[in-house]
Amino acid sequence: MNNNPIATILGGGGFIGRYLVRNLSKENYRCFIPTRSPYLKGYLKTQTTPGAIELIHFKSDNFSELEKAIKNTDVVVNLVGILFENRKQKFQKIHVDIPNLISKLCKKHKVKKYIHVSAIGANSQSKSLYQKSKFGGEQAALSNFENTVIIRPSVVCGAEDNFTNLFSKLSFLPILPIVGLNYKFQPILVSDVADSIMQAIKIKNNEGKIYEIGGPKIISFGDMVRSIMATINKKKFVIEMPMQIAKIQSTITDLLPFPPILTRDQCEILSEADNIVSNKELTISDLNIKPQDVELAMKKWLVRYRDGGQFAKAK
Repeated sequence: MNNNPIATILGGGGFIGRYLVRNLSKENYRCFIPTRSPYLKGYLKTQTTPGAIELIHFKSDNFSELEKAIKNTDVVVNLVGILFENRKQKFQKIHVDIPNLISKLCKKHKVKKYIHVSAIGANSQSKSLYQKSKFGGEQAALSNFENTVIIRPSVVCGAEDNFTNLFSKLSFLPILPIVGLNYKFQPILVSDVADSIMQAIKIKNNEGKIYEIGGPKIISFGDMVRSIMATINKKKFVIEMPMQIAKIQSTITDLLPFPPILTRDQCEILSEADNIVSNKELTISDLNIKPQDVELAMKKWLVRYRDGGQFAKAK
């Protein structure tokens, strides 16, 4: 009989999920991964031994398969989240309703621990629907299931991210207009986030706790974009776009049928408090992790955006 622990990871095929699944497999976990498109997530099975990963067809309007997975699970991790709303996906449903149901299922089936990944800035008083919904999901999970642990990362960066790669792709522009040029955040490497989740699972008596995790450096939005440009050997003018113009522009682009670069809701986030560790909650040091420098690490994956690629000389 196989006595290996079992983890159910919602969002296991996403950006953070693939790194977490790799970590869990090294600790001999068997992973159940609910996904809307299991036929597109087969690559996850190449990271582990045969039989260690089971992909489960999951739809947000039918939780029966999810409950079957959670029923036999030791640990549940929720990584599901969206950065902007569209016709089918809304913040309330993804960030509040789903965590509310997951936490109730965890309590019903006596799961040992539920790790809920939220975001720094989650706040009931925020003007941003994203931040409000993140806070609502946290509160639902904590109130429904006492063995819940909340992890709030700052901006997560890595080879597959939509941040450093986005601005590298925009480097064809002679001028880069940035909203919130002086807005500060604490970028953290995706592998450090995955390690943090693993530590949160292992540490005893941390149920009901909140961890705010960020990288070793606090940097402004403008300086981070300049650092990306320097990494890919591109000299560009980085200027500030006035917030009022950005709000008007984003209100229009929110109506278009393709993913926006910046939404009106994200403008609200950039108008509020910096996205940095507040030191009001536990931090990454409480997880015994020393985070890596994102600016140094991103040189490995952004090299492909240099003229000449990996063979280009650093300037």
